[in-house]
Amino acid sequence: MFSAWYNYISTMGGNYSPVVFVTGGAGFVGSHMILELLNNGYDVVTVDNFHNAIKGSTGKPESLRRVEEITEKEITFYEVDIQNKEEIIKILQKHKCDCVIHLAALKAVGESVEKPFDYYQTNVNGTLVLLEAMRTAGIRNLVYSSSCTVYGTPQFLPLTEDHPTGIGCTNPYAHSKVFTEQIMKDVAKSDDSWRIILLRYFNPVGAHESGRIGEDPRGEPQNLMPYVSQVAVGRYPQVKVFGSDYNTVDGSGVRDYLHVMDVASGHVKAIDKLFNKEFSGCREYNLGTGQGTSTLQVIAAFTAATGKDVPHVKVERREGDLEEVYADCKRAHDELGWEATRDINKICEDVWKWQSSNPNGYQDSS
Repeated sequence: MFSAWYNYISTMGGNYSPVVFVTGGAGFVGSHMILELLNNGYDVVTVDNFHNAIKGSTGKPESLRRVEEITEKEITFYEVDIQNKEEIIKILQKHKCDCVIHLAALKAVGESVEKPFDYYQTNVNGTLVLLEAMRTAGIRNLVYSSSCTVYGTPQFLPLTEDHPTGIGCTNPYAHSKVFTEQIMKDVAKSDDSWRIILLRYFNPVGAHESGRIGEDPRGEPQNLMPYVSQVAVGRYPQVKVFGSDYNTVDGSGVRDYLHVMDVASGHVKAIDKLFNKEFSGCREYNLGTGQGTSTLQVIAAFTAATGKDVPHVKVERREGDLEEVYADCKRAHDELGWEATRDINKICEDVWKWQSSNPNGYQDSS
């Protein structure tokens, strides 16, 4: 069974704007992705719960206001938790949504070790509730925000989608992504009316080139790039480089850093694929650059791109950190027609435009 999308397009011609329901739309990736959807002609309905007590929740109301400002288009927004099934069903039915992009999740790896109940409740149970709501509302089209953490400890590099998942995962956040992927695969296998795409992000960083929206973590940043930029504006004295004796180009850990606007464009490509009549079932895609960049190389690139010195100190490795992780994105290139177009220098330029214009993040709203 195919989505009613085809009937809408054929009966309404070019006047119909497909409706995309986005969970977690006020977060870092969500706000940039909604901007890209609006700029590509989609109507957007989104929900977020603004869970202020959890560091792994990044949604801010100001981010959506600024997206509307940039695009000069309206976002339909509800402050609703995805675990509120009855409300989600009402929203899906009221707006006749064509598909769902599921971003809502807690995502701070370290915090997940301290608060596993919160992470499994939101990431796993929240996904189950959403799938039940979609089934009730008669919607079977889904793009899911997954993560390269599902690969655990790399058995080979670069990581392809065929790499085993769940082996060597060291934290509840990674486990929650493995579990939810498996749930979706099982759902799609049980009922061929479901059409699901799993997007495995590597390390989303950067900001929109306007400098109006960007990454604004709660409290002390858990990831490298926002920490670098906040050191550069004086919020923290120095960056800690965890590990200097890895078997890498300079001894520091290596990751695949991907501009958030490239992540956003990946979602548009995924929707195009989802509604291709040849697509069925559940399919995974890596979103990365295919190139690793070390921690020290990121710091050097930031200084080169911005002229801002970033004090840093080398400290011991953190338990559970991996030496090197980067993607093979051939499948996304061949099947989605997608590839990353922005390099680490562009990432640093855009991060600095955001951070220097908003030293305190969205608290500097105007």
